[in-house]
Amino acid sequence: MFEHLDMLMFAGVCLALMAGFPVAFTLAGVALVFAFVGYGAGVFDLSFLSFLPQRIFGTMINEVLIAVPLFIFMGTMLERAKLAEDLLENLSYLFRNIKGGLGVAVCIVGALLAASTGIVGATVVTMGLLALPTMLKRGYDPALATGVIAATGTLGQIIPPSIVLVLLGDVIANAYQQAQLEQGIFTPETISVGQLFAGSLVPGFVLVGLYIIYQIGVAWRYPEKAPTPDYDEDDINLTWRNIAIALAPPILLIVSVLGSILGGIATPTEAAAVGAIGTLLLAGAKLASLQSHAQSRYVVRIIWAGAVALVALIILTTNTDPRLDMLTPATIAAIICTSVLLLAILVAIITTFRDDVLRPAMRTTMHTTSMVFMILIGAALFSLVFRGLGGDDTIEALLHNLPGGVWGAIAITMLIMFLLGFFLDFIEITFVIVPLVAPILLTMGVDPVWLGVMMAVNLQTSFLTPPFGFALFYLRGVTPPSVPTSAIYRGAIPFVIIQLLMLVLLAFIPELATWLPEQIFGD
Repeated sequence: MFEHLDMLMFAGVCLALMAGFPVAFTLAGVALVFAFVGYGAGVFDLSFLSFLPQRIFGTMINEVLIAVPLFIFMGTMLERAKLAEDLLENLSYLFRNIKGGLGVAVCIVGALLAASTGIVGATVVTMGLLALPTMLKRGYDPALATGVIAATGTLGQIIPPSIVLVLLGDVIANAYQQAQLEQGIFTPETISVGQLFAGSLVPGFVLVGLYIIYQIGVAWRYPEKAPTPDYDEDDINLTWRNIAIALAPPILLIVSVLGSILGGIATPTEAAAVGAIGTLLLAGAKLASLQSHAQSRYVVRIIWAGAVALVALIILTTNTDPRLDMLTPATIAAIICTSVLLLAILVAIITTFRDDVLRPAMRTTMHTTSMVFMILIGAALFSLVFRGLGGDDTIEALLHNLPGGVWGAIAITMLIMFLLGFFLDFIEITFVIVPLVAPILLTMGVDPVWLGVMMAVNLQTSFLTPPFGFALFYLRGVTPPSVPTSAIYRGAIPFVIIQLLMLVLLAFIPELATWLPEQIFGD
């Protein structure tokens, strides 16, 4: 019995998590119980626990993980300032002449919101509250409406920039280095979060395109399920100028954040900081524009001046060296831009605080970030005890002895992650499962970027699959009673099939995930 303590500990953690116990404390508590049981049985050395402070310190000084709270803040501010609402209204008008145009708009807005938020639950709930009443009011079939909302909500798993890819990228990078060291390569190559961002970009766009094609196809074949909405052409709120004003800033923000990472201009953490500041400025400008007092116009102008100064600073620091010890024109321009930006940030902070947007956004960011890092610490203790009990050797022997070689090992890993995705959140799977299986698969010659993208798409699919998909539970919580649960399940199934098709395409055409990173970062 004691020789199987590693597998018993894994099963115990899964059962405790399914029972609803807090994730971080479950991981740490079960690990400690089995550590002392193993010590009493003589199969575990307590010296393994001495590595825990070092791992926690390594987490504290990991600059990549600083991007997590920044991306969370970025998405939360976009949600709280109702920028997504403007995007949906204007995009639905833009696609008014396309059959299924409202569904297309929901798909694009959901993808943008998913990319900026990176949290499935937040995106699904936001889009459910925002888009579902509108779609039902305009005659959309409840199954189609709920299906597209749930599916686009899960895009936060695969479309960068998102915290899912940040966390997964960090874990895959560590696993890749470990795999190379085990192979005797003492100058190991590294992969970055930016490479994983680049690898997931094409599959993410393909998924969005497939969603849109499916909705347009349904609208053509069954027009009663996706009727074309009627708009008043004289509606002053839906002019082309308002459409451009609503669409351009958020899209430019997300594109600039992602582009700076892929272009090598900034690290994910630096780009996330720019994104957080840009989102704060956008929220401040949006809220100020809704005010009726005369000063609001000056507030909006100051904030937009700060946004221009932010762009100018990025250009200056990219092409020049504006150091303070040399009074050059670039230095003077940088000082002016920094002063304008600081003033705009101060004005945006005051505006968002006064309108009760900043405080809830900060509270949500702190809550989510604390949860992520507590789970990370609990997972670190779990992995230490699991390795101390010989879990690494057990998993390695299992994967190597599977029929089908590498593909058999990949298939069973994907199946296990898919099933666990019904019960565990992506954070638990990323911190607990991936560190156990990724080093072994990478030792077998699997491409790390391709593996990371496959895992992200796999988790995305499990979150949407009836009857246990998390996204469906989140959506059920904000869906009116008139929409039955069976309609939500029926609506999700076609999108699950599309995501499974994406997994198959990635398996047979790995270049979908590896081509762009090779073009940007080289071999």
